[in-house]
Amino acid sequence: MKCYKLFCFLKRELLCYMFIAWELVFAEIHYSIPEELQRGAFVGNIADDLGLDVKQLAARNFRLVPGERKQYLEADINSGILLVKEKIDREELCGPSLACVLSLEAVLDNPLSLYQIEVDILDINDNYPSFPKSLFRIEISELTVPGARFPLESAHDPDIGTNSIQTYQLVANDFFALNIEAGIADWKLPVLVLQQPLDRETRSAHKLLLLAKDGGIPERSGSTEINIAVEDANDNTPIFSQSVYKASLLENVAKGTIVLQVNATDLDDGSNGEILFSFSSHTSARVREIFNLDPQTGEIKLNRNLDYEENNVYDIIIQAKDKGSYATAVYSHILLTILDVNDNSPEVTLTSLSSPIPENSPPGTVVALISASDRDSGENAELRCQVVNKVPFILDSSSKKHLRLLTRDLLDRESASMHNVTVACSDGGSPLLTTSKTIPIEVSDRNDNSPQFSKPVFTASVMENNDIGASIFSMTAFDPDLDENARISYNILDSWVEGQLVNNYIYINSETGIIYTYRSFDYEELKTFQIQVRARDHGVPSLSSNVSVDVIILDQNDNAPVIVHPLGPATTEVVSRFAEAGYPVTKVTATDADSGQNARLCYRILQATDFALFTISEGTGEIWTTRAITKNDASKQKLVVQVNDNGTPALSASITIILTLRDGEQPLLSDKNILPQGPNFASVTSLFLVISLAITSTIFLAILILLAVKFHKSRNVFEDHCVLGPCCCLRTKRSLNGIQKASRSLHIPPNYVEVFGGDPLSQSYRYEMCSMARSTKGDFMFPKTNGSSKGGNKAAGEVVVKAETSLFTNYGNPAHSEVRGLFGRRGLFG
Repeated sequence: MKCYKLFCFLKRELLCYMFIAWELVFAEIHYSIPEELQRGAFVGNIADDLGLDVKQLAARNFRLVPGERKQYLEADINSGILLVKEKIDREELCGPSLACVLSLEAVLDNPLSLYQIEVDILDINDNYPSFPKSLFRIEISELTVPGARFPLESAHDPDIGTNSIQTYQLVANDFFALNIEAGIADWKLPVLVLQQPLDRETRSAHKLLLLAKDGGIPERSGSTEINIAVEDANDNTPIFSQSVYKASLLENVAKGTIVLQVNATDLDDGSNGEILFSFSSHTSARVREIFNLDPQTGEIKLNRNLDYEENNVYDIIIQAKDKGSYATAVYSHILLTILDVNDNSPEVTLTSLSSPIPENSPPGTVVALISASDRDSGENAELRCQVVNKVPFILDSSSKKHLRLLTRDLLDRESASMHNVTVACSDGGSPLLTTSKTIPIEVSDRNDNSPQFSKPVFTASVMENNDIGASIFSMTAFDPDLDENARISYNILDSWVEGQLVNNYIYINSETGIIYTYRSFDYEELKTFQIQVRARDHGVPSLSSNVSVDVIILDQNDNAPVIVHPLGPATTEVVSRFAEAGYPVTKVTATDADSGQNARLCYRILQATDFALFTISEGTGEIWTTRAITKNDASKQKLVVQVNDNGTPALSASITIILTLRDGEQPLLSDKNILPQGPNFASVTSLFLVISLAITSTIFLAILILLAVKFHKSRNVFEDHCVLGPCCCLRTKRSLNGIQKASRSLHIPPNYVEVFGGDPLSQSYRYEMCSMARSTKGDFMFPKTNGSSKGGNKAAGEVVVKAETSLFTNYGNPAHSEVRGLFGRRGLFG
């Protein structure tokens, strides 16, 4: 009773709200008691405060629902008085937190009533301030000037408010004074200030007494002794870049993460300026266990995982000390704030359950009482609860801490003998965490959800020439049902691919959804096909859904280039010795059955009798002379042309071209086409030349007529192009680079139509009109008459053969692009 009278004045005004709905009553009671009360001390009269008859407590099964913490309070059911069960140490229970509340719940049956009881634990001044060490040793150089400051380690008092440390006091002396610096919150740092110069020869040591006092009643204090040794040299102490370092860290960061790096400077040189960082002696073992400080760099790393719910703020004191003799440590604070991460799922507890429920229970009948909470804070602890499955029950969440499960419809035991009501509570964090609680009320799960795929169409790719049985894709479907209703089997629906069942191409593992190949694919035969995959659950009845999978065969560089022109591994061509730089010799054409980069071809000269005489276009395979042919060049020129594709690895093909250099006065025929010499060879040759000259002259006259008509009809089109002579648009300007000269000589008119690419065999012939014109000095297609008969016949023969070759057999040569452009695809050369 004496204890009861002593603390009755601390009891706050009772805040109680009660509501009655659906036969359930809620109320809240608030008490305040000081810490350190003895076991059995009076806390409050629950029966009186709730207006209940004491005799009803036992009859209605009055009980306290234990919380997560240790049970410090108990209720006397005979008297209705709430008593202290275990001695309460506020510092052990709540640490430095300003608010310290014990929460528990009281429950009464018949009718079901719930009472929330909160007990504030008030702090009393039961702890003395204490320093981390009973003796501090400080070394101070005799060169230290008055006004120098020497921070000291602060004392610690586990009490809060005015009961914690309020001030420091230094026993009076002649050399030092005490300043108190204010830090974050209530943190105070004692700092020694030198009042007058020190003289080691006069006095080498000073002993000071430092007191730390709290503001409680009665006042308590603690002391420590400070021994100051006056030393020489090393007269500069390290200086932190910041007096207080602030950082924030997510609680889920990985071990080894660098939290921050402290930095300090020392103006001394050598070992007197080399700084070592360390935790202050006041740092707790737990902080040393969690964090690691590199003494050289000042980096602070995480040793183990953090937990916001365990501790959300760390106040760490770091000291910096140089390596010089008589080094003085300086201190800096690190205020590390731990940010909450949504790493705790909601906790759902079934407090009370009435089961079985009669099938004639009216809608709104209270079935169960559910408690939901979350250890996280802020938005991470904001809960949203609901019944997630389709059942005839609803959830009443009008109370913040308690949920009521009510019947929504009339129950029918014959149609459903068991209901499993799943209540899911999700928090507001990111990622969102959900906890489900299944309450059995005689109902079984219904298979009301079919498997679902993440998208309607998937794409699977497989490289051609694959291994048989290789996996090419993995199907995954999701079914929100439970147990067998959520177990999924996969199968491929029957369909036809290239006249065969799709099962002859691929198959699927019914359990894992992995698709395998039944055969090795060839991109050149089959590039893509589509299948239908069905996912079926094992519920009763079974539900299923289909998805399309596009299977794409990827090309592999498995086809080497094939040279289609010239044909054969080797070929022979004839080149006039009068050919200048830029003269088109021949063209190599190749094809590749692959596609994309695997079919992009590149031409190069692999071997040559004279690399400086010929060059090749890497993209088209056209071969030109790079300089004028001289008499010193060998009559036989060998070129080995290699064609590479762009695949990995690259594949290639090659061809050997033998070029025969002939003088301009000789017929440009291959060796194999030289006519045999006989007794009537001269007469036969003369007849052949006359006929050829007549045919060539007729064709040339027709060309001139058509050019005139074309020029007259399209004067604007051809005004920038020369068409009046057979060589005016094909003549070559002198240049040091043969390729450039060839390019400038091939002026293609706007109506040019590319036709030579369709027939690779026609691309090897050469257009000889310009060189022929130069050799006859303007007498195009006509033999000279002022020479000897034998020479005239020879020249005429040369003109006829070259003209016939250029007009009839060399249409595919790039040098003919001018003429082909003028007459179109189906013109004179059709």
